Amino acid sequence: MSQKEGTFLVTHVDESSVTVRDVVDSQVLTLSENPGLEAGTVIEATLEAEPPMEVTYAVADLAAEHEIPVAVVDLEPTRQATGLAADQPVGELTTRERAGTGELHVLTVPDGEETATAEEIAADEATVARAGRLGVDRVEIRTASSVVSVRYLPD
Repeated sequence: MSQKEGTFLVTHVDESSVTVRDVVDSQVLTLSENPGLEAGTVIEATLEAEPPMEVTYAVADLAAEHEIPVAVVDLEPTRQATGLAADQPVGELTTRERAGTGELHVLTVPDGEETATAEEIAADEATVARAGRLGVDRVEIRTASSVVSVRYLPD
């Protein structure tokens, strides 16, 4: 029986099944039953393929389950973020590792599109998947004129 161990984003839940996506390799797996998971949560688990066809999986071990809040906050981007934005053209993204755990993403956007861009990032499940891959506990999105910063932060 094949196993897959890792961190997964729960992307869909219904009465009879659960769909999860590995946050590292993006492989999508279907669980044949729901052990109480909710869409949008991140789990650290070992999944086992179910015989005979091994196309669905069951949770063999659920090591951790948590939500990673993503919030647009009413704070200015840090000096580091605005400095990075000053050196890049509109439409570009710069990524920097944070000291310790996490990352900083700085996007330059056309003036007036900061709020819409921040809301799109907050609603995108890829933001939560990236946070799960980075092992952080929350995501904070800040905006200023032509700048959106996304901070992947430990608790």
